[in-house]
Amino acid sequence: MEDIVSKNEKVIKVAEFLDELKGIDTVVIDLTSYNAWTDYFVITTVNSVTHLRGMYNNIYEILDKLAIEPFFRRKKIDNENWVLIDCGYFVIHLMDKEHREFYDLEKLWFNSKTIYPC
Repeated sequence: MEDIVSKNEKVIKVAEFLDELKGIDTVVIDLTSYNAWTDYFVITTVNSVTHLRGMYNNIYEILDKLAIEPFFRRKKIDNENWVLIDCGYFVIHLMDKEHREFYDLEKLWFNSKTIYPC
């Protein structure tokens, strides 16, 4: 049980960091009861490609502090609207407003519990 608590705390720290980087409407969805390949989605909205690049580059600061090693790190972000960072037991979604509204991941996983914001 202690491992689950530390996972929760780490995921919430990542969400708080995204908020510090001016992420919009950051949420953490607990998928443990509904998904076999990851436990949490961390979703935030960015306001521009430049904002997305900055968040992407800075997110590794908190991941390093929390000893979380993503599976793959891209060298460069071009003109993208949605970037995933797969951290194993959680996946970070950096999305522009249009893509977040269109794909509506929170609605897709409506049975899941939101653990951030509390």
